[in-house]
Amino acid sequence: MTIVLTAGCAGASVISAPDKVQTLHGNDKTVITFWHTYNDKETRLLVKELIPAFERNNPDIRVKCINLANSNELKYSLIARASSNRGPDVVRMDIAWVPEFAQKGLLEPLDGFPGFEQLEFAFYDKGLSIGFYQDEYYSLPLNLYTKTAIFNRKLLAQAGYSEPPRTMDEILELARKHRFTIGLGGLDPWDTLPYIYSLGGSFVDSGFTRTTGYLNSPGTVRAVEKLTRLYKEKLIYLSAVTLNSDNWEKVRHGNMLITDDAPWFYSLLKPSEIQLALGQTLPVPFPRSIVPSSIIGGENLVIMKGSQHPSEAWAFIQWMTGKEAQLIMSRSGLIPANREAFKAMKVSPNSYLYPYVEAVEDGFLRPTVKNWGKIEQVYTLYLHKIFLGELPVKEGLDLAAAEIDSLLENPSY
Repeated sequence: MTIVLTAGCAGASVISAPDKVQTLHGNDKTVITFWHTYNDKETRLLVKELIPAFERNNPDIRVKCINLANSNELKYSLIARASSNRGPDVVRMDIAWVPEFAQKGLLEPLDGFPGFEQLEFAFYDKGLSIGFYQDEYYSLPLNLYTKTAIFNRKLLAQAGYSEPPRTMDEILELARKHRFTIGLGGLDPWDTLPYIYSLGGSFVDSGFTRTTGYLNSPGTVRAVEKLTRLYKEKLIYLSAVTLNSDNWEKVRHGNMLITDDAPWFYSLLKPSEIQLALGQTLPVPFPRSIVPSSIIGGENLVIMKGSQHPSEAWAFIQWMTGKEAQLIMSRSGLIPANREAFKAMKVSPNSYLYPYVEAVEDGFLRPTVKNWGKIEQVYTLYLHKIFLGELPVKEGLDLAAAEIDSLLENPSY
């Protein structure tokens, strides 16, 4: 597989053997490669502030950063490279990928590095637990994010609401009564579980061992039935089905009551545009039902198997997950995973980020299991069959739960 990489620090390049990149401009300095998926705004902070500060404090180390799209192609490339010890030294990895990489033996354990014991208590348990496997830690939390429910202010006021309804059931009834649409990005867990949880449904047990009795529980069946009814009434707009992902623009301009998204759709705007968007929209945490309803995403830092410079890679990870670096990056809208940085981050109640910070404190993680990628595919497949009328809700959820339980019971499958 050939993959074209954009170097955030050094222009475009094709790195066929990143482990052989040892020096920079002929100088005898250790060069570590860092693959990341930061957006343009975040990359500017990384390149202009974070990496120069790290290199000033570590004059014998240079960081070559490679900016990539977060995609399955990246995932498969990393698996192939790490399997043959040709991977980068450090990767900013989606938290949903970490358990699979750890359980495949593609990451270096971090417990043995100096200072790990002190760092172990620097993070919230949700972020740290993602990289824990067989009594060892394979990642450190870098940043968190979540999704909020984003309402159009004009449509709320038109329906007589000064603030959004407090339950998802009320939101669905409001949409039905006034023929307002609800925008979902797709039918995968990231897009649908916040709605299902808000409606009293569930997905998996607390130990991530089975979904039977949860994904096909009466509460989940009722929740999915409510959503599919609205879809059949053409009040739920699925951008993944229409291949037109304009929910954000629709909710901004009063053509949609509610959609949901992570904070970057505000953070990527110019300051003046952010204020305009906040005048049009209102982000709030997903209504809580029986369990937390806001789904948590984020990235952790890992050292790939076969890294030629593990000590230098560890020094870089320590810096990136420390208070100073995390506060710098929080200016781009990313929520720090470091406890000290999280507490020190000053977020105004009037900021677009405020409801995201509220939501992440009471959110839920997707199952931290090796087969999550396959589980996600099974879940999405059956949700599509249900929404498109190919299967009744209960039958579809029963079949999905049975297949997912097989994946949970047989992680090597």
